[in-house]
Amino acid sequence: MRVILLEDVKKQGKKGDIKTVKDGYGMYLINNHLAIKETEGSIDVLKKQNKEKAEKEAKKLEEAKILKEKLEKIKLTFKVKTGQNDQVFGTISTKQIANKLKDEGFNIDKKKIVLDVAVNTLGITNVKVLLHKGITANLKIELQK
Repeated sequence: MRVILLEDVKKQGKKGDIKTVKDGYGMYLINNHLAIKETEGSIDVLKKQNKEKAEKEAKKLEEAKILKEKLEKIKLTFKVKTGQNDQVFGTISTKQIANKLKDEGFNIDKKKIVLDVAVNTLGITNVKVLLHKGITANLKIELQK
């Protein structure tokens, strides 16, 4: 029996895959709404869904490219307290950066911000922001007294 998977099935495949399975297992998948039987109509629906998914992905990619350009043009400035020899008290966290970006009009999750080095020295530090698969923006963070 050939079925189209509606959801990811362990040891069988991902959503949208067409698999050949034994009749009993195929009926199990169909009864549990994990798959549908392969027919001309179901293949057409699958092709339509894959096309829509590809279009959405292309749109997200384009939006990420535009956002990258905007982020790389700005510089976030933080006022910090310093001690002797201009040593900064504490570090700037991803949450603080995300909040500052929100104030600037960007809605970016703090989990998307990658700190390779701690932001705890006066001056400019580059921080990576993961926007999409393969698209990373370099954000400038400046610490001032």
